[in-house]
Amino acid sequence: MAKVIEGLYYSESHEFIRIENGFGYIGITDYAQQALGNVVYVDLPEVDDEVEAGEEFGAVESVKAASDLISPVSGTVVEVNDALEDEPELLNKDAFENWIIKVELADEDQLGELMNAEEYKAFCEK
Repeated sequence: MAKVIEGLYYSESHEFIRIENGFGYIGITDYAQQALGNVVYVDLPEVDDEVEAGEEFGAVESVKAASDLISPVSGTVVEVNDALEDEPELLNKDAFENWIIKVELADEDQLGELMNAEEYKAFCEK
């Protein structure tokens, strides 16, 4: 079973968001990195890019497949995890530690539309 962390929000497209000091750290879940296999490339947005809930903001490529990254919330990118450009495999080592983008949320109410850890576990088991 893939690792699921309490206190995070999860989307059906297997992204997570962790809220810290009013910012959202978005990445892919452990389930997603296991399904992808060895990650070889991460396509990152630029700082100041706007992301929209349910819209693509980048992509992750593995030896098996490429997968679009879908933002769980709307907001403005304030930071990208540059380490992933040189070491995309960090997502395989620890998907939850290695977030992809940090965003300033446009509307915190959107978090209510995402799954909690229990709901996400049940979703992955389907």
